[in-house]
Amino acid sequence: MKKTIIKGVSITAMLAFVTFACNDKFLDVPATGQLAGSQLTSKAGLEGVLLSSYAQLNGRGFSRATSSFNWVRGSVSGGDANKGSNPGDGGGNTNFSTFQRFELLPTNGDVNDKWRGMYEGISRANAVLRILPTAAADVSDADKKRISAEARFLRAHYYFELKRSFNMVPYIDETLDYGQGIELVKNDVDIWPKIEADFKFAQDNLPETQAAAGRANKWAAATYLAKTYLYQKKYTEAKALFDQVIASGVTTNGKKYGLLANYTDIFNAARDNMEESVFAIQAAVNTGDVANSAQELDLNFPYNTGSNGPAGCCGFFAPSFELANSFRVNANGLPLLDGSYNTGANQLKNDQGIESKATFTPDAGPVDPRLDWSIGRRGIPYLDWMVHPGLDWIRDQSYAGPYSPKKFIFYKAQDKTLTDGSSWTDGYSAINYNIIRFADVLLMAAECEIEVGSLETARTYINRVRTRAANQDAWVKTSDGKNAANYVISNYTTAFASKDAARAAVQFERKLELSGEGHRFYDLVRWGNVSTVINAFITYEAQKLPLGYSGAKFTANKDEYMPIPQVQIDYQAGVLKQNPGY
Repeated sequence: MKKTIIKGVSITAMLAFVTFACNDKFLDVPATGQLAGSQLTSKAGLEGVLLSSYAQLNGRGFSRATSSFNWVRGSVSGGDANKGSNPGDGGGNTNFSTFQRFELLPTNGDVNDKWRGMYEGISRANAVLRILPTAAADVSDADKKRISAEARFLRAHYYFELKRSFNMVPYIDETLDYGQGIELVKNDVDIWPKIEADFKFAQDNLPETQAAAGRANKWAAATYLAKTYLYQKKYTEAKALFDQVIASGVTTNGKKYGLLANYTDIFNAARDNMEESVFAIQAAVNTGDVANSAQELDLNFPYNTGSNGPAGCCGFFAPSFELANSFRVNANGLPLLDGSYNTGANQLKNDQGIESKATFTPDAGPVDPRLDWSIGRRGIPYLDWMVHPGLDWIRDQSYAGPYSPKKFIFYKAQDKTLTDGSSWTDGYSAINYNIIRFADVLLMAAECEIEVGSLETARTYINRVRTRAANQDAWVKTSDGKNAANYVISNYTTAFASKDAARAAVQFERKLELSGEGHRFYDLVRWGNVSTVINAFITYEAQKLPLGYSGAKFTANKDEYMPIPQVQIDYQAGVLKQNPGY
């Protein structure tokens, strides 16, 4: 079986306890849908509650913006893509245009769902830790050690998400019983030390491998702890851990971490839980519940594709002009780090405003091959579906632009087997999302090397990522086996001239390698250049898509974080403090 974690667990059922009104046995009737305490303290019960915390990784039960994928906040706010579709599509909890325009309000439903969804995951992890001291006899000491470590890993993940999304948030652990004073916890203490402590505990107590794919292991915890240090600019501490992971880290099934030979396999459901996966949201289909699938991506397919394309709906998450241009390279196959990719003939030729029935020849200039693994564009094969027809697959080019997402799209050969056809769309797929993958690890490690280590080691790590992209056997091909475009890519063959030059290289490499994977906005915030980069992006994109970007603006010292949801402030009157600027 591809997946071994089953996510459809109701926390309400798992955490409810039976109350007895008298001593007569025949009157002891458990409430429907509830479990007795003895059922929860068994090994099966504890594992069930633990798996319910894993289940929350994809935002189950909340909006699409809740998922730990972060395609809305990380990629749309980061300039990888725009909301897509058309201006009228997506009111209420799918009005993602507020994320691209930086018009979030404390009353935004998606903002509140992100808050609630992360605290739901925390509450489930806390439930495990609260029950564990009373574990039944069938729970061994080794089980207790592993289960507590997994629960603390998951709790740390959800708090990491809250920290980088909202900054100052209340910290609630298993010692606080829900409904008994929890509403009095203020958001006036930095929670980074708590996150560090949980990941460190997980690193020290998790096994190196796990029986079930998808469970956190020692190396996933070490990597996430290093990432936590990186976000705080603790480069020395982060480097030490990244060194260990790169040298010795293994997946849960014992395979040594590495880069897949074929870039597209990272986003192929048939290759899930491979050696590039450090920690992933597990997706499964045809389980009887589409919430177990990659449900948060059901809108992110080319529009109106019919039987010749995937899903048929809904045109969301359209890659930006600026991102597409970024894949332009010079004659030697290196990126244009000076920003000239957005000027003159360097801009990627596209079919904006050109009917599909009209003649169009794709760009003939040199481009990084990852362009056509990452972005669907006219005249280039779209996986195994067909050649992308352009306008016919775009709901509204004047609002969304000419491009379609291409990562996290299922293959035609996988339809109905690695997708769930039981609902309104085949877009519920079994494609995992890698919260951390090995290329990400190499590039984070390169950042640390630049700051406290060796520029040459950083160059080696960056080149490892680029070398994989240079695998010509995996480049997108036409039906006659030729390269679909003028692909040119090379390594950095000379030493970086300075730390600033090295920083520019690794930051741009992250943009290309990880585009559309929910990282970009958070990277810009932690690098400290988010205001400059995003406002330049908006200025450029508004020339192409005035309907989506005219009048938009990123406000420094405000838009780095989302507002604390107003409903949470109202509920906890006088306790929670709103973020600056809202």
